[in-house]
Amino acid sequence: MSRKLSLERVLFLYAPLLFALVFLVGPFYWMAVTALKPDSELYDGARSPLFVAHPSLEHFVFLFQKTEFLRWTFNTMAVAAMSTAIALCMGIPAGYALARLRFPGVNLVGTSIFVTYLVPTTLLFIPMVQIIGGMGIDDSIWALVLVYPTFLVPFVTWLMAGYFRTIPPDMEECARIDGVTRLGAMLRIAVPLARPGILSAGIFAFTLSWNEFIYALSLVTASSQRTIPVGVLTQLTRADFYFWGPLMAGALLGSVPVAIVYSFFVDQYAAGLTSGGVKG
Repeated sequence: MSRKLSLERVLFLYAPLLFALVFLVGPFYWMAVTALKPDSELYDGARSPLFVAHPSLEHFVFLFQKTEFLRWTFNTMAVAAMSTAIALCMGIPAGYALARLRFPGVNLVGTSIFVTYLVPTTLLFIPMVQIIGGMGIDDSIWALVLVYPTFLVPFVTWLMAGYFRTIPPDMEECARIDGVTRLGAMLRIAVPLARPGILSAGIFAFTLSWNEFIYALSLVTASSQRTIPVGVLTQLTRADFYFWGPLMAGALLGSVPVAIVYSFFVDQYAAGLTSGGVKG
């Protein structure tokens, strides 16, 4: 019996975990190996693609000296931070209203917000380009700061509405009996209890902003105003030729900030996805 249980554990627990680990970590390992290989080793077909014989930082040096990678990083960080802040400031009250208030058409409003988030950016970037051009802020990071909340706010609103519904309204009702306004009950009671959900929504919004490509490509063409996804691709490719070393170095460094954010807040992030605001 014990041998059968051990075999089942290997087949149904350890094997799937190993496959998931390889599937998730594999791309990062490939990027790291490619970024650390010198050109003489990178383009040598006789060398193993999975190992580095003579590690080199020449591709990272090229990335920092020959491109505007540091500027792209600053732009990406600024756009992601401001867009996330705007989305949270608008999405949290909207989500609370959908979860707590009862007004005509509340279900229709909630469904409309969710459907808005599902509209693909490939259908919207052309009219967005025209709108941003008419406002005169094209070719700057402010165009992205203005556009990104259009898909972040519906997402945050939908996520926070679901989380606020998991929080029992008893304490808010008691506070309102004591004279606290609806806004005060939201700020003093509901928002602190919803902190894990807010953190999860913020991490999701930050990640979506950091990785967004279509709007960043179509709205910004000046190299000094680009974000990492667009800057790395446009500067390190020439028609059908790819500078694989610097390209993988940029992709690897571009994924580090998001990985750091997730590593610092992984416990709260998991709590926000799996639990409600209060228990018992």
